[in-house]
Amino acid sequence: MTLPLFPTQEIGSLQKPSWRVKGLTGKTTQNDIEELKKWCTKLNLQGRIPIVVDIIQKIKNGQEKDKDELRRQLKEESQIFALGFLEKAGLDIIYDGEQTRVEMYEDPISDVDGFEFKGLVRSFDVMKYRKAACIAEPSFKLPYHLEEFLFLKDKTEHELKVPITGAYTLAEWSYNEFYGEKNKDFDIFGLFGSEKTDRREMALALAKNVIRPNIAALVKNGAKWVQIDEPAATTYPDEVDLVVETFNESVKGLDVKASIHMCFSDYKVFFPGILEMKNCYQYAWEFANADTTNLGMDRQKRIGYRILDLFKEHNVPGRIGLGVLNVHTDFIEPPELVRDRILYASKVLGEDKIYVNPDCGLRTRSLEVAFAKLQSMVEGAKLARKESQK
Repeated sequence: MTLPLFPTQEIGSLQKPSWRVKGLTGKTTQNDIEELKKWCTKLNLQGRIPIVVDIIQKIKNGQEKDKDELRRQLKEESQIFALGFLEKAGLDIIYDGEQTRVEMYEDPISDVDGFEFKGLVRSFDVMKYRKAACIAEPSFKLPYHLEEFLFLKDKTEHELKVPITGAYTLAEWSYNEFYGEKNKDFDIFGLFGSEKTDRREMALALAKNVIRPNIAALVKNGAKWVQIDEPAATTYPDEVDLVVETFNESVKGLDVKASIHMCFSDYKVFFPGILEMKNCYQYAWEFANADTTNLGMDRQKRIGYRILDLFKEHNVPGRIGLGVLNVHTDFIEPPELVRDRILYASKVLGEDKIYVNPDCGLRTRSLEVAFAKLQSMVEGAKLARKESQK
């Protein structure tokens, strides 16, 4: 698929439809079925309605011997739904809104040897996840995103971009029992061991032993692009070098477009360290969250995008995944506002550097709001193309 100027892309998660969430436990209501019918009609997926309803009914009827298989089928229907959702919205580069995943930390860690879950902790919003401790050197168990990719790759003509939680975030969000104990054994004077040193060892082991083999399995089976998600990237500003190092280790020797998504961070701390990142195809960052809703391309009106000056000043290679939608509000950005944000960024960095996306995943927004935002983003990109061709 040939991409247009200012290609539009998803950046991560979508809200899972109610018929999928409740259907897995056999608790769907007629309202959920009506929601399914409404959206499938809107997305030209009417043929999926009887299939999904049949699966839901069988789960509800308690067919225990087939329940795991039925749940797998329902998740696959949710993947098809998400593909259709993003295609209908008009995006150029898509995935499945992470429909088969529980959560971006718990889901991968459950498929990594060397970790033991300890209990629930609260995420940044109302969600909770199970937090694990590293109790042995992290090692590869299985390619945990391969099944979902294999299911999707022949079901769309759009380019697929596979999101995968990065090694630094997995390390920073975990308890570290193994490396602290290991380093205490030889550091009898307390000169070398520290939380930072222990986290570095765990993160690099995850990058080399877990993330790289996962990406390699995806590439072997046809994946062209992976997005490494690092929401914890600037938790400790003095560890930016470690974020860069784990990215490099994760994609080392692999023939793949590898981008990095870092949401809601103080991006200034990444300069000039970001110059040490090797073969990073795209930096997907949030900008709209800090911007005004004023129209216009002058510097005073586009305050959320001034960090782009540092990309220009340091001549950073790679492209920008330009966040133009604020995912923390139901405000639907007008296409004209999206257009001006794109044109401002292209004026700073050049047109060929700009890809267009929401600031982050849209899982906290309803499907209605997410769809309206994405449609507006697509229309804004079209307006920006027209303007750039004048």
